[in-house]
Amino acid sequence: MNLTIQKIGGKVIDNPDELKSVLKSFAKIKGPKILVHGGGSKASVLSRQLNVPIKMIEGRRVTTNATLDVVTMVYAGLLNKKIVSQLQAFKSNALGLTGADLNSIKASKRKVTTHDYGFAGDIEKVNTKVIKKLLAQGITPVFCAITHDKKGQLLNTNADTITSNLGISLSKHYKVKLVYHFDKKGVLMNANDDDSVIKKIKPKHYQKLKAKGIINNGMIPKIDNAFHALKHQVNQVIICGTKSKGTKICL
Repeated sequence: MNLTIQKIGGKVIDNPDELKSVLKSFAKIKGPKILVHGGGSKASVLSRQLNVPIKMIEGRRVTTNATLDVVTMVYAGLLNKKIVSQLQAFKSNALGLTGADLNSIKASKRKVTTHDYGFAGDIEKVNTKVIKKLLAQGITPVFCAITHDKKGQLLNTNADTITSNLGISLSKHYKVKLVYHFDKKGVLMNANDDDSVIKKIKPKHYQKLKAKGIINNGMIPKIDNAFHALKHQVNQVIICGTKSKGTKICL
């Protein structure tokens, strides 16, 4: 059976018309599906309003105690429920979740090596049993970028990483297609030319593009996670925008 897992980023969420279009298309996907969302730009706006310092390393947010409060409010509360309510309007029976809900995604606090990411979570286990039960009932899980350590600690976990880990874990039971949907038509050769979509990226090509700075910042974790998923039996990974075939990530 086919399973579609789609991730949408903060810039898509911040554009009401685009978000509506994406969710409407997502709701029309036949068969079981899962939505994962970030919300980084909205979290940054609220952080500034609350005078909470923002620090990013290679596209990943450093999560202090104060930052964790902000991202939990934004991701698990405001954005998650807005997305769920819109999916219900499109007749998709959605259920908003963090990794703590139903113990669906367990993580551990990232160990300090070269950088200290604070309360960032690295995924240890996806509860495929409970997710399969939801999917079998026609429920569409909508995961935000919050996990837990099963000891009472919430953790901020990159939404791209959650997407790939869900795909890897569920690929034992489904033929999985991952779609990373963001505000561009795909991975671009020229950041100023939205039509300069790179149709296909393989590992060696990726390293060259990254070395030249063509691929940088938040695109790096997306593609890293895409390759990781493909190496672990995920069937297909696409990075795209609205009404675009996007960029296919290949081994």
